[in-house]
Amino acid sequence: MPNLNTPDVSSPPKGKRPVSVVRVVFASLVGTAVEWYDFFLYGSAAALVFGKLFFPESEPVTATLLAFGTYALGFVARPLGGIVFGHFGDKVGRKKMLVFSLMMMGLSTIAIGLLPTYAAIGLAAPLLLLACRLLQGFAVGGEWGGAVLMVAEHGKDTHRGFWSSWVQAGVPLGNLLATGVLWLLAMMQSDDAFNAWGWRIPFLLSAVLVGVGLWVRLQIEESPVYAEARAEMSHKKAEANHMPLLEVIRKYPREVLVAMGMRLAENISYYIFTIISITYLVDYVGGEKGPILQALLLASIVHFVAIPIIGALSDRVGRRPLYIVGAIGVAAWSWVFFDLIGSKDDSKIVLAVVVGLLLHALMYAPQAAFFSELFGTSVRYTGASVGYQLASIFAGALAPIIALKLLGDVEAPNTTAVAVYVTIAAVLTLAAVLTAKETARSSLRHDRVLDEA
Repeated sequence: MPNLNTPDVSSPPKGKRPVSVVRVVFASLVGTAVEWYDFFLYGSAAALVFGKLFFPESEPVTATLLAFGTYALGFVARPLGGIVFGHFGDKVGRKKMLVFSLMMMGLSTIAIGLLPTYAAIGLAAPLLLLACRLLQGFAVGGEWGGAVLMVAEHGKDTHRGFWSSWVQAGVPLGNLLATGVLWLLAMMQSDDAFNAWGWRIPFLLSAVLVGVGLWVRLQIEESPVYAEARAEMSHKKAEANHMPLLEVIRKYPREVLVAMGMRLAENISYYIFTIISITYLVDYVGGEKGPILQALLLASIVHFVAIPIIGALSDRVGRRPLYIVGAIGVAAWSWVFFDLIGSKDDSKIVLAVVVGLLLHALMYAPQAAFFSELFGTSVRYTGASVGYQLASIFAGALAPIIALKLLGDVEAPNTTAVAVYVTIAAVLTLAAVLTAKETARSSLRHDRVLDEA
């Protein structure tokens, strides 16, 4: 593990002081946690209350499916966000796009907290909810690539897995914040009070978190690796004709497909272990929402701690071995997961979610460094974002909907079908990982586009 007391940075531009990678990591972690707090808050609210409030004329399971439909459309917007933010992130810089994405996410989340429900304005309510969700998805689509690259391009090659994994840790931290607020409200309020107005509080609290995130992000410098690549592009007079998306399609099509394949098991399993676990316990098994929210709270803490540890391990043993174990692990665990949740035993529910997220972390922790290392500097934001976000349409966006359809009737849920679904995703991910080359400790100062310019 790297020494936290010494600078771990790439060579800075001449005349500038080195920027501590710890400072860059903190800025990326805080911003990412805020954005994913907002994003996960929607998913949890969709599972708990949005069906009743925005689709009240439907049957309970159908209403939840419709709520998850708006949830899924947020994922559809993510690739578009990745393309747009990636284009400008590769053209004008990582930092500016990160600030803009955080502002967009914050404003759309606050708007959700202020929305009137179906009872107040009818059909306009779910339409406005959908519009806010699309903005959330667009913002998150641009967030991940920029946050990861700011860290990856500041740190040393030998420690990239560790430092980059802290950005990934922002996801469980955001989930921890969202679940924690919902759990506190569930403990302090009656169901009627929560459904009437309490659900709005976590969305409005986003204003405070966004303010903190923006302040931190404005303090950091642009990536030195990106600055060097941009200077070289300017020297070769290639800047005016620089079209990152077209260059990714021409120069890195294989890498995009590999990244997409690697996302499937990771993304699908995560939403099964988190979002669907809530719906399964409450709607299918008839349990209380308190125990599953408590389990998710504890599991998010474990997930947050485990990710940087596994990221550091990936610098020593490589990205591929950990990813392979994780894919096999989530496939195997999906066959016992629902039995543990369905037991209604608090300790078994905690075990189900904690183990599931630990296995997920074996894939998620090395992913940031792995994807960064697949693409050249001049198109890295676009390439990593497109590969990451395109897969989310087929994985995370559809996972809750497919899982609910596979579970079927509330009286006799088909959990075996969901396990088969996760296993197929794991097989596809394993094929992608085995196709990819090991990238640990490789230099980020490579670029097929610039080499041929």
